[in-house]
Formats: sequence, structure tokens, C-alpha cells
Amino acid sequence: MPRLFARRSWLGRGRQPVINVNWEDAQEYVKWLRQYTGREYRLLSEAEWEYAARAKSEKPYPWREIGQGLANCNGCGTKWDKQTAPVGSFDANKFGLYDMYGNVWEWVEDCYHADYQGAPRDGSAWLTSCEGTSRVLRGGSWINDPSYLRAAIHDGDPPGRRDKNFGIRVGRTLSP
Repeated sequence: MPRLFARRSWLGRGRQPVINVNWEDAQEYVKWLRQYTGREYRLLSEAEWEYAARAKSEKPYPWREIGQGLANCNGCGTKWDKQTAPVGSFDANKFGLYDMYGNVWEWVEDCYHADYQGAPRDGSAWLTSCEGTSRVLRGGSWINDPSYLRAAIHDGDPPGRRDKNFGIRVGRTLSP
């Protein structure tokens, strides 16, 4: 098992999301998961994350407005506004995915770029011409106000940085 399993502060207990993980922990976890299952698990690319979050919508949110009780953020009007919510506390999007907006920022594979000029057009992770060493986080968290929960918002942090509002979403490459 990866060394990060030895730390207990990152574990999502019960239905709580995994928190306090950095990008390097996420990489170690998906490597372990691939070895354990024999399947191709990985972090999503930034483009894949946004596609999954939008669920074929062109709108900033899967709802008309962020509104009350639709996601977990600071000002979203839920009983969890000051902490993580149990996974699946809000309705799934049209792809059946929960908590794409709010709750915890999710690490993706890409290195950080301020804009998308020069980004891969095929949806793959952007791993060249990186600005510094930061990696991308998507989705916003329970700490952020609703404006950070838009599908297009991304942030960057050093790959070794852990935070109480950083988590992961693991994807799996499917065979054709």
C-alpha cells in the first residue's frame, strides 16, 4: 500500500471525501490502484474534468443559478457551509456524477497555465510549457464562495501542497 495510507488525516471517513492530499499523493494512489486492480486508473485531464462537470451543458453551472442547497460552498446555504459534506449529498449531474462543484478542489493531471492558448485540442493533459511547477485544481470547495464553483474556474498550486479542501477524483481509461 502507498505510504499515504499511513497518514490518517487524509482519509475520507464513511461518506466524507478524501482531503489533505497533494498532487504527489494522488499520483501515488492511482499508481497503487492500477497495480492493485490491474486497470488503468489515473487523474482526469483538465479538459476531461470540465467535460464531466458540464455534462454536455454550455452553462457555468448544471443549474440555472448556483442557488441555495445545490452544492457545498461558503454561501450555498447548506448545513455544511463550514466543512465538507458527505459525498452524494446533492443531486448528480446529467452524467450521474456527484459533487463536481464545491465540497473539495480536485487535483487533475495538468500543470498550471493561466490561459488555454496552446492547450492540447484532444482533451489530453497539458504537460508542456508549464508555468512554474504548479498543478491544476478544479471544482471549488466548501471554503469558496459560489463564484468559484463555475465549470471553467481552475486554480494552481505546487504539487506538494496539501490543504483541508484539496481532494481527488479518479478516472479510469476504458478499453475500446
